[in-house]
Amino acid sequence: MKTTRLARTIGRTVATTTAALAVAAAAVLVPAGVASAAPATPAGDPAPSACRPANQQATIHPAPGSAGHRHYTVVLSAAPGTSPCLLSGSPSDLVFSLNGSPRASEVAVPHGDQTRAVEFGPGEPVRFDVQVRDSAGPARANELQFSLHGPGGDVPGGFLARGPIGVDAGIQVGPVTER
Repeated sequence: MKTTRLARTIGRTVATTTAALAVAAAAVLVPAGVASAAPATPAGDPAPSACRPANQQATIHPAPGSAGHRHYTVVLSAAPGTSPCLLSGSPSDLVFSLNGSPRASEVAVPHGDQTRAVEFGPGEPVRFDVQVRDSAGPARANELQFSLHGPGGDVPGGFLARGPIGVDAGIQVGPVTER
């Protein structure tokens, strides 16, 4: 049986479209962050990673101050049913805002041990401290956007914490630790 030119063209188009859809479906179905966030559980664990921004909640809490600094603790809690992951070092790319409007601030300087990895997952919240130099009039903020890091590099996505915080010069951010 002889195939016409139109039939061959339609066949190639269908094959190309099918392949493109398969690639697109695979890209959508692969959870973001799995490759970069070091899993703390076996590779076959089907649960989504706790290190995905959508799978955690972060809150800011005022903490006792020290000589010349105000302190705030940011606590991250993982959603139930997620798989644990490893985090290390201080968060970076801090952006403070008040009801979504960015507040001017200096680049935060990391302090403390930047190499120690901690496990983060359901029932295993983690925290980091933000220190702000005392001043007469810090800018008020209620949101903090930040990036997290794992032993293997950056965790994909931006994270958001909510709660009252004062912003001024001399910001230091500590490493992620167990709560």
